[in-house]
Amino acid sequence: MGGSSSTFNKKELEEYQELTFLTKKEILHLHSKFKQLDPDAVNIDRNARIDSQKMLQMNELEVNPFRDRILEVFSTADDRSLSFDDFLDMMSAFSDAAPPNVKSEYAFMIYDFNGDDFIDEFDIREIVNRLTGDQKLDDIDMDLLVNDIMDEADLDDDNKLSYAEFEHIISKAPDFVDSFRIRI
Repeated sequence: MGGSSSTFNKKELEEYQELTFLTKKEILHLHSKFKQLDPDAVNIDRNARIDSQKMLQMNELEVNPFRDRILEVFSTADDRSLSFDDFLDMMSAFSDAAPPNVKSEYAFMIYDFNGDDFIDEFDIREIVNRLTGDQKLDDIDMDLLVNDIMDEADLDDDNKLSYAEFEHIISKAPDFVDSFRIRI
């Protein structure tokens, strides 16, 4: 196969551009990056699925405490493998060009560990534990933090955050958009 520009025809590139927040140049660059994760599979089939272990070799995911959840949310397969379309969706959502509402929607899905469509005490504890790593909070500090978060963000006092409540609190965090990104 020739250069990277022959990977997609003009119409395919335009479709990818219309469906993402990425430029054609970024799409081609990302395909090259995707191919580097499993060159043999992608050379045989450009739509090959790359297993989660190979995906985690990507530096940006390797160091992310939510890497397993990111793969789970963006994978269209049950095994957390990513096709190029899945990979492009992920990179588009984490791109600088993605609007805040898209970023908050994906963040909500990533942080909803128990999959109940709410961020509850269990989810908040898991988020905090992943962010603090080896420096875990003791039970008293964790309880105080969870209570403070719920007091601030749980507008209807049901002990869980709906997407609307989550989006409302995220809108008050100006650094959220900058932190929810992967450089392309």
